[in-house]
Amino acid sequence: KTKMVRSNGYRCNTRDLFSRPFRASGVPSLSSYLTTFKIGDYVDIKAHSAIHKGMPHKFYHGKTGIVWNVTPRAVGIEVNKTVGSRIMRKRIHVRTEHVQKSS
Repeated sequence: KTKMVRSNGYRCNTRDLFSRPFRASGVPSLSSYLTTFKIGDYVDIKAHSAIHKGMPHKFYHGKTGIVWNVTPRAVGIEVNKTVGSRIMRKRIHVRTEHVQKSS
């Protein structure tokens, strides 16, 4: 007999990863929309679970990258990703609600 396999969807295992802190749920503040990003800025990818549009994959949550492209509602970020034994430079577009400037 074959057993039913466990599904691995796009947001699997994100129960705690995307959960909002206590009393911090709801829509993001206006400052997250009004922040200006320039090419070459260092940014942290931090997915905001209330906004599903333009949300990065769970792998990139907590990663730091460099802005390489700026569009009206999103930024292009270059992030390093370890694949096997090599480090690949990945370019992803993420909406500004899921990005904050790195300190």
